[in-house]
Formats: sequence, structure tokens, C-alpha cells
Amino acid sequence: MDIRKEFLDFFASKKHTIVKSAPLVPDDATLLFVNAGMVQFKDIFTGAVPIPEVPRATSCQLCIRAGGKHNDLENVGYTARHHTLFEMLGNFSFGDYFKKEAIANAWEFITTKLELPIDKLWVTVHNDDDEAYNIWKNHISEDRIMRFGDKDNFWSMGDTGACGPCSEIFYDQGEENFNSSEDKMGGDGDRFLEIWNLVFMQYDRDKDGNLNPLPKPSIDTGMGLERIIAIKEGVLNNFDSSAFKPLIQKIESISPSKITDKNIASFRVIADHVRTVAFMLSQGILFDKVGRGYVARRILRRAVRHGYLLGFREAFMGQVIEQLTAMMGDVYPDLKEKYDFIQEQVKLEEDRFFKTISSGMQLFNEELKNTKDIFSGEVAFSLYDTHGFPLDLTQDMLREKGISVDIDTFNRCMEEQKQKAKAAWKGSGDANNEGDFKQLLDTIGVNEFIGYTNIRSKSKIIALLDDNFNQVDKLTPNNTGWVVLDKTPFYATSGGQIGDVGALEDKEHISIVQETKKFFGINMSKVQVGDAPIKVGDTIEAVVVNRGEVSKHHSATHLLQSALKMVLGDTVSQAGSLNDEKRLRFDFTYSKAMTQKQIDEVEDLVNSMIARDLKGSVEELPIEEAKKKGAIAMFGEKYGDKVRVVEFGDVSVEFCGGTHVQNTGNIGSFYITKESGVSSGVRRIEAVCGLSAIAYAKNNIKQLKQIENELKSKDVIQGINKLKEQIKNLKQELKDAHDTVSTPLEEKNINGIKVVVDIVEHGDIKKLVDDMKNGNDSIAILLLQAKGDKVLLASGVKNAPIKAGDWIKAVAPIVGGGGGGRPDFAQAGGKDISKIPQAKEFALEFIQQNL
Repeated sequence: MDIRKEFLDFFASKKHTIVKSAPLVPDDATLLFVNAGMVQFKDIFTGAVPIPEVPRATSCQLCIRAGGKHNDLENVGYTARHHTLFEMLGNFSFGDYFKKEAIANAWEFITTKLELPIDKLWVTVHNDDDEAYNIWKNHISEDRIMRFGDKDNFWSMGDTGACGPCSEIFYDQGEENFNSSEDKMGGDGDRFLEIWNLVFMQYDRDKDGNLNPLPKPSIDTGMGLERIIAIKEGVLNNFDSSAFKPLIQKIESISPSKITDKNIASFRVIADHVRTVAFMLSQGILFDKVGRGYVARRILRRAVRHGYLLGFREAFMGQVIEQLTAMMGDVYPDLKEKYDFIQEQVKLEEDRFFKTISSGMQLFNEELKNTKDIFSGEVAFSLYDTHGFPLDLTQDMLREKGISVDIDTFNRCMEEQKQKAKAAWKGSGDANNEGDFKQLLDTIGVNEFIGYTNIRSKSKIIALLDDNFNQVDKLTPNNTGWVVLDKTPFYATSGGQIGDVGALEDKEHISIVQETKKFFGINMSKVQVGDAPIKVGDTIEAVVVNRGEVSKHHSATHLLQSALKMVLGDTVSQAGSLNDEKRLRFDFTYSKAMTQKQIDEVEDLVNSMIARDLKGSVEELPIEEAKKKGAIAMFGEKYGDKVRVVEFGDVSVEFCGGTHVQNTGNIGSFYITKESGVSSGVRRIEAVCGLSAIAYAKNNIKQLKQIENELKSKDVIQGINKLKEQIKNLKQELKDAHDTVSTPLEEKNINGIKVVVDIVEHGDIKKLVDDMKNGNDSIAILLLQAKGDKVLLASGVKNAPIKAGDWIKAVAPIVGGGGGGRPDFAQAGGKDISKIPQAKEFALEFIQQNL
């Protein structure tokens, strides 16, 4: 039974719109990952945007709970139900149906589609929700309806805003399987398993805590797919179901260890984490030192560590990903489309961690021998900083021993290491704008963008907002605010392309457009008002001024991606970009720095594409048709059923909503100015074209002429080589001068042995000792030298009844140092240069007494 399909088809038959799973990275500054089905509908529930035309939706949403507030990572593998990634089935009503229909639909699906036995089902409602209680009585025996308080049966979006009671459906897994004192409804045992939560959003909680009834209550429900699969298949642990079992069997087939009761958790951790890492990479969440990428790294390294416990000593997860793709690739095509890339990135990260895990485990085990209750925070930080062990991985290893980490000391070490990545998430970095957007959408809707074909137009101002996004009737002179035009030529920042700037003109006055952005689909431009006010209803001339150069850089980015794939291989994928009027920046997945030969080859390829004067074309196509055409999609982007496809001749086809040149010849010249690393497995190219390329070339020519003048030669390479040879000769002359002692060393003869004890200002005293030993049949020599604020000592003995190591050990403490060595050679260092003369006298006394 395909429960995912059954669920979506069932609610589609109830006039719900099937909505695709949203990207794992949410359009929400408060969340690290999408962690529930309702996240993509949050703006509808909060009233930020109007209710859609069809006020019902259903989805199967991929969710991650492995970072930030919602974090199940440490429990995964040790419990029957926790996962870092799971699929949440849900149905939603936006001010349409309410409790009666929600309860009836849920009951119908569970009893007629899933065919779960009624005698195994229980439900809960809030203590005060008599309405839900009475509705449930129509479906289930009253003795199976239980009331609980806010803790169990009340849901809130936040401290204020939409909230309401909820009703949960439970499945009895049997007293024969679970019979502890907590295995009861409302207990913490596993006998009664929650399978579906129906949230009744009927109140708006104000800042004083008052619950005010909403005029149009809504429904938000969630049911874990993995959990319901396990129930249908009659197993008590999600990992024993068909959602995970094939993965675990694959791991066991390649593992040095077979499954036992002691190691089963490691197999489960790997199965869970492989799923999460593969889906994250398929949506462009790349391994990194911070943010979401660090969560991905933590998850993979936790899986590798459990693989290490099973005996793996080299990358192995790729074989499990192959099995995962076979299981889920048809439902989630990104797994197939990005298969080679996922395999490449996972192997690189596995190899990197396997190089350090052995030394890290050795350090961990050594410290563990000295640990009773609290593991050293310094060692935990060393494991993190030097060996790449995330803190929660160390805690996970200690958990098995019942030991905790000295977190305060770890955090102190983290603060002291300011240059290192911090474990805490910093947020998405997106602006969390609040304002009169819903009112705008209700009254004017989404305005028309005409900028693909026009860079100036007669337009009408249909709305104005101040800097806080509150609607106003006018903006006064010399102030800033936001303008909404009925039709706008200004492109809003998106897809890596910077928003347009320009002007709003009437017969006598000009207001400057500083930037253009989109808010909930509304194209808005920020303006600096001129010397006359602008008002709602004004007709103005909208003029874009930066478009030409921006479009050149954006089109060059498309050509660049094609060239990179030609030179580096098809696994290269875009990981980010920026296109403005002066430059382009393109981030792409690749495991190592490009060679100069590769950089030159890519640059030449792009320039050849430009020189061919390839015609640009744009068309809107159904997404599947665009994919068949070979169009490249951007990682993690959510596309509709129709997509805009930009094509340049036979070299580039991409999904793109940006603006472009009409043919590649318009781009002019193209120069790569820099290639660098961004993070593990991600490189960056910076380049210029158009007018910026002309400026770049002119500046290089100017600098070349300056170099020619300085070298007094037109052949700068020959001139530089000549300078390098001169520098080499001068360095050798300087070295020879330093190695030559200008004054003879003091020599004495003691009992027939030449003795040299002296202070040397220049040269290599170790070399001097060696030279004198080689030039004499019998000698004892000790030299001292001041180097900055340090003291150097070197001693050598040849055919004399004294050991160089003993001699230098006796002398070095006088200058605040220490050292030692062999009987024939020893060296030391000291800190007090003022004591060098005293040390020389003592060295002479010592040798006289011991020869």
C-alpha cells in the first residue's frame, strides 16, 4: 500500500489542492529548516497573505528536526520513533471547513483507507473543547475519548497570534508489548502511539494573553508517514518497517559487523542519517562550518562515527545512498537528478573525517581513562577544533558511559577561539519584514512586471509605504519609502541578480529608485523622494538605468556555468551567484582549487561563446518539458508547473527568471579576476564583462606600462627574471657575510685539547661548530649568540673527555634556558641576553675543571 499516495488522493477527492513538498530551507527567518507541514502555509494562517482561491490544501512535506529549537538528533537510533528527517502528511483548511469535517475526514481515512481496527484507536481533546468531544462521539465510543490540558492538547504558533485546542488520534500497540506503569493514555510509555494531530486554530492570543475568537477558524493537521507505515506493517519500531529496513539490510551486507542487540543502534543511526544528508545535498544544503551546512556535517560525521564502531575504515555511505535512491527517487526526483553530485560530496566529506577520526578516538579514549563523572571541556574542544568531532558527537559517545561534558569549559574555549566556526545557528540572515502586505494584496493584488521587454514606462503609483512598510498616501520631499507601480519595469532582486535602480520622473521632478525587491509577490521599489512629494494616483515615467550591464553579467554567468561543466565535469552545480552592473560572482560545487590551466580554459571557452554571437531566447515551458530539454535548475529552488527557460544557442539552457542580453556578442569581453574557496567542496569565481571588462583590461595595460618603465625594458618577463637572479645573488652574498665571523674566535689549549668558548654576533653557530669539529682532530667548542631577545647556544666535542650535552646543560640555566643533546653535539636556548658574558665565563670554568 502506497500510504503517501493514498493520503493525497483521498484529500484531493475532498477538493483539496495537492501541494508539493516545500524546500527544506524555509522562507522564514525564524526557522533553520522546515520542521512541519504547515510551515509553507504560515503566511496564510497568520493573515500575512490572502486565503488562496481554493481554501483547502494537502501535502506530504519533508521535514528536518536536527538543529535549532526542534532537534531530535541525540535521540535518533535509540528510540523507535525519532528521526532527523521524516515525511509529514497533512491536510489544511484556510477559513473553510472546521472541526466537524476535519474529524470526519481523519476518521474516514484511518478506518476505511488505512483500515486500522477501531478497537485499537483512542482520541484526546482539550479539557474545555466540548465541541470536539461531542463530534468525536459520533465516530468512536465515548469511553475512548479522553480530555487533557494545555500541555497535551493546545497548540500555539508563538507567544501571540493564532492558536487553539487540538485533538490527537492514538493507536494501541498492545498490552502484550508494552506494560509498564507509563503505558497508559497520557503516560510516557510506547503502548499508546500518537499517529495524527488535528489542530483547531480558532483563537488569536493578544499580548495580554487573552484568547479572542478568530472570524474564520482554520485547520492544520499532521501525521508522520514513517510512523503510520510501521503500524500498517505490524512492527513496533519505525526502523523495522519498509521505510528503513532495506537501508539497514544494505548497511549490514557491506558492514564488517553483523547486527546484534548491542550494535543495532549504529545501523539505525546510519540509515536515518544517510536519508537526511542525501536530501539536504539534493536541495543544495552543502557541508559547511556554520549554519545549515554545519548541521549537515554533524549528521554525516555522526553516521561515520557509528560506521567506525562497526568496523568501517573508509567511505561506505555511497552504497547506502544507492539503495535510498532506488527506494525514494521516483517520488523525489532530485535524488536521481543530483545522484552523482550527492555521491561525490558525501565521499569527500567521509574521506575527510576518516583521516582524523582515528587520532580523535585515541585522544577520546585516553581522556576517558582519567574521567569519572565529567569529561574535560578542553579535550572536548580539542576533539571539535583539531579532529572535527562535533560536540554532540562527543556527548553521544559519552552517553553510552553515563558521562557528561564540562560544557562551561568547552564554551569558554569556543569563545577564546574566535576565528573558528561557532556551533550555534545564527539564523537564515533573511529580513523578517512586517507591514501592510495583506491589505495591499487584498486591495491591489500582485502588480505587473514588464521589465523583460521595457526599461522605461508610463506607470501609475497605486500604493506607497513608509520605511516601516506602513501604507501612506504620499511620501514627502527628501524622505525615503517604498512605491508600488501598476506596471513596473524595475526587476526585483532574485535568482542572484541585483534589483534595478533608476528614477521616477514627471515633467519637473525626479525621485531616485535606490533598490527593488519583492515582498509576498509584490514588486516594490525603494525611492529617495526629490524636491516634490509623490502621491498615490500620480502618473510618472519609470526609468531603469543599470539594466544593460547587469544583464551582461547575468548572461555571462550562464555561459560560465556551461564552460565549467565542460572543463570540470557535469557534477559541477551552481551553489550561489551574484550579478550586478560591475561584476559577477559564481559559486559552484567542486572539491579542489582550479589550476591556472583550467581557469584559462574556462575563460577562453566563455569568450569563444561570446564571439560566436549566439542568439538568446526565452520561453515558458511545462517543467517536465524543460527538464527533458536539458535545462539546468538551481539547487533548492521551488518551481511551479511552468518555468521560464533561457537559452543561448547550443551551449546553455537554464531555468531563470532574470534579465539577459539578446545575443552573447552584447556581453563584450570576459575576464576571470579571482578563483577561491568558499567552504568545503564549494569554489567561487569572480569575473567581469562589458564595461567592467574594458576598465579591467585598461587598468592591467596601465600597470604593465608602469612595470616596463620601472624595469626599463619592454620585455617584462626577461626584466623580472633578471631581477630575480640579482636578488638570488644578493641573498647568497648576505648569507656568506653572515656565515663569516669577522673576528677570530678565542682559542685555548687545555691539557693538549683545543678549547673554544666565545660569543658570536653573526652567522650560524651550529654550522661554525660543525666546521671547527671537521677541521680539528681534538676540540671542545661552545658558542653563544644573541638573536633578538633570545639566546642561542651550541656545543661540539671531538676526541675529548667531556660530553657536549653535559656541558650545555650546565651553562644554559645561567641565561634562563635549557637544552641538551648527544655527547658530540648539543644545543640550547635561553631568555636572558644580559647574562651571556656570565655564561661564557662559567663555560670556561666548567671545561677547565672537567678536562
